[in-house]
Amino acid sequence: MTTPDAERPLRVVSVSLGSSQRDAVLDMTLLGRHVQLERRGMDGDVRKAAATFAALRDEVDAFGLGGADLRLDVAGRSYTLRESARWARHAGSTPVVCGTGLKHPLERRAVAQLDGALGWASRRVLLPSAADRWGMAEGLADAGARLTIGDLAFLLGWPVALHDLTRFKRVVRVLAPVIVQLPMAWIYPTGSKQESSVTGWRADWFEDHDVIAGDWHLIARYAPHDLSGKVILTNTTTASDLSRLAERGVTTVATTTPRINGRSLPTNLLEAAFVAIAARGALSYADLDAMLDEAALQPHVWNAPHRETTPSP
Repeated sequence: MTTPDAERPLRVVSVSLGSSQRDAVLDMTLLGRHVQLERRGMDGDVRKAAATFAALRDEVDAFGLGGADLRLDVAGRSYTLRESARWARHAGSTPVVCGTGLKHPLERRAVAQLDGALGWASRRVLLPSAADRWGMAEGLADAGARLTIGDLAFLLGWPVALHDLTRFKRVVRVLAPVIVQLPMAWIYPTGSKQESSVTGWRADWFEDHDVIAGDWHLIARYAPHDLSGKVILTNTTTASDLSRLAERGVTTVATTTPRINGRSLPTNLLEAAFVAIAARGALSYADLDAMLDEAALQPHVWNAPHRETTPSP
């Protein structure tokens, strides 16, 4: 961890189990501080992730952990993922955050901020995973959306849909203590899997929904090619992601984080930036909520360009 200096630029690095093809270095001014944000993909190599934490821990102000969660916060309970915690120890005293702390207040407020433009009431929303998007799930439910919760299907491969957050909470309390002991690659696409899609029964789940919400890599991996008329609510998308979505018929992509140089910020990287600015370790929901108020960050809405169609003869 670097020494405090109110004048120097802050540096935060996201160590991601995802593909290195999505790596980037960005700069932003946040709460009056210049912050350099860097993403480094490990291509699914957990040993490389641990080594990167160890190599950079004296050079950065805070780490993000991408392509994995350190913990899941669901309905007032927190579950630590064993494998992720083991890698994060290599960061020493430098803080490591996965975005879970920020997603809860950020995504709840983003849903509210977007309601006027997108109108969630009675919308049929597919949420491939609510366990790592609890704030978003509650926000959408409170706004009157009709949820399909896909954690059992998209993470565990069980074709069982849930539609009620109360029932989902009961399922999480039974399964989460076991699931968090598993390797991340067993339940979530890492490395090259983030650059490929699969066909199969999960693709059928997208057809009957107006909105697809939540984790981008789950959406990208399992969505069918035809997404005509769909709205996507997510983050961590690039300009090329948007171009491909437009080709597949998506009308609108709303991201819960701002877009810099064509890329929406990962929540783990943005939370790491807030932690670096505060310079006191991990932040509470209340701390992050207050910093979000001060920063006045807004979600971003991208509308696909109009596509010309050739009438049939």
